[in-house]
Amino acid sequence: MTTRAHVAPVSAARLPEVARQPRRWRLPFSPWHLLLAPLALLFAAPLVWLLLSSVMSNAEINRFPPSLWPSGIDFSGYRYVLENALFLRWFTNSLIVSVVTVAANLVFGSLGGYAFARMRFRGSKAMLGLMMATMAVPFQLTMIPTFLVMKKLGLIDSLGALIVPSLVTPFAVFLLRQFFLSLPRELEEAAWIDGCSRLRVLIRIVLPLSRPALSTVAVLTFLSTWNDLTWPLIAINHDTQYTLQLGLTTFQGQHHTNWAAVMAGNVITVLPVLLAFLGAQKTFIQSITSSGLKG
Repeated sequence: MTTRAHVAPVSAARLPEVARQPRRWRLPFSPWHLLLAPLALLFAAPLVWLLLSSVMSNAEINRFPPSLWPSGIDFSGYRYVLENALFLRWFTNSLIVSVVTVAANLVFGSLGGYAFARMRFRGSKAMLGLMMATMAVPFQLTMIPTFLVMKKLGLIDSLGALIVPSLVTPFAVFLLRQFFLSLPRELEEAAWIDGCSRLRVLIRIVLPLSRPALSTVAVLTFLSTWNDLTWPLIAINHDTQYTLQLGLTTFQGQHHTNWAAVMAGNVITVLPVLLAFLGAQKTFIQSITSSGLKG
C-alpha cells in the first residue's frame, strides 16, 4: 500500500513575496579573471610587438617615434633569415642539444630522484643537501672550471661541450624526488611482493604515474637549453657549430644591425618553446601543485 506525500499548496498571498526576492547576479567567469586578464595582456604585449616588428622594414623599425603598427607587411626579414645558408644548421644544432639534454635529464633525473625518494643509505640526506646547495651557486662561478674540464675532454668547439655539462641538473632530480614522495608506497610494495626489482618498479609503475612531473622537467629543461646564450658563446668558436641563439647575434654588427632579420629570427626561435609550453601546460601546472605537497 502506497501513501502519497501531502504537499501544502503555496498560498496566493506568499507568491508576491517569493517573486520580490532579488536574484543573485553572478559573473559567467571566475572573478580572478578580472585581474588575470589584464596581466595576461601585459605579459603578451612584448610577444605581440615582436611579431608585428618582424613584418616591418628596417626603416620603419628605426623610425622615431616608433610605429606600433606596420604600415604594410614586409617579409624581407624572414627572407634574409631563411636564405642564410647556416640558419638551418643553427636550428638543427639547437634541436640536437635540446633534445639530448631533455632525454638525459629525464633518465638520470628519474634514477636520482627515485633513489633519494625511496632508498635510504648512509649519507643520503647529506648528498641531497649538497646537491640542493649547488642550485644556489651562480653559473659565473662554475663557468671557468667547466670550460677547463671540457677542454681536457677535447669537447670545446663541438656540440658535446654544450650537452655534457647539462646531462643532469639538480632541479630535475629534486622535482622528480618531490613528486615520487607524493605517490603511495602501496603500489610499489605490491610489485615487490610479485618479485619486481626496483628498476622495474620505477619503469613499469612509478614513471607512468609521473607524467606531469616528467613533462615539467622536459619543458623547463628544453626552455633553458634552447634559450642559452652565455655558455655557447664561451664554448663554441666555429660558426658551423653555433646554436640558434648564438647565430642570431651575427645579425647584429658594430655599426649596422638588421633589426628586421633579428625580429624574424627571434619569432622563429620563440615558436618551438611556445608550442612546447602550450602542449604541456596542463601537466606543468599539475606537477607544480602536487610536487610541493610532501617534502
